[in-house]
Amino acid sequence: MHDVFIHQTATVEKKAEIGSGTHVWHYAHVREGAVLGDNCSVGHCAYIGKNVKVGNNVKIENKASIFQGVTIEDDAFIGPHVAFTNDIRPRAFNKEWKIIPTRVKRGAAIGVNTTIICGVTIGEYAMVGGGSVVTADVPDHGLVYGSPAKLKGFVCSCGEVLGGEEKHGDVFVLHCGKCGKSCKIPADVYVKLHGQR
Repeated sequence: MHDVFIHQTATVEKKAEIGSGTHVWHYAHVREGAVLGDNCSVGHCAYIGKNVKVGNNVKIENKASIFQGVTIEDDAFIGPHVAFTNDIRPRAFNKEWKIIPTRVKRGAAIGVNTTIICGVTIGEYAMVGGGSVVTADVPDHGLVYGSPAKLKGFVCSCGEVLGGEEKHGDVFVLHCGKCGKSCKIPADVYVKLHGQR
């Protein structure tokens, strides 16, 4: 564990793996079997559950709760007070509960006070607005918000809203006015937002 920083008040249990350059801050708790990649930041009072997998360059903000069954890929952002669930039918007395896996893909960002209902995939570079309740998959580059979260647009990897769409066969090409990148959105995903073309 090269250049790892673990604050004296944090708890990192045995058999947790912490990558180089990762910081675990005040009162955070990393459970056994969890894997944190390189150059991550785990904020104040954040909880990383058993066997959770976190990629490289991931930022997990204060008081986020990431429970067993969650996988977070490289470059993702998890905002303050974000809560992931992992059981569809929770009961305190249930001895046979089943973990439902959830995946956050590369570069996705989840805003403050969002709840992620288990079993969903949040696509690459997607953005979830603060205070949302995510109950369904979010497409790559999708912008969603609300309760339940609904698709409202598409965002660039730089975070700006995409526009200026051009249809090319079975994809729409959207453009970023800030960084100049283009992004291909499958037509079947695009029409969910704009209706049949």
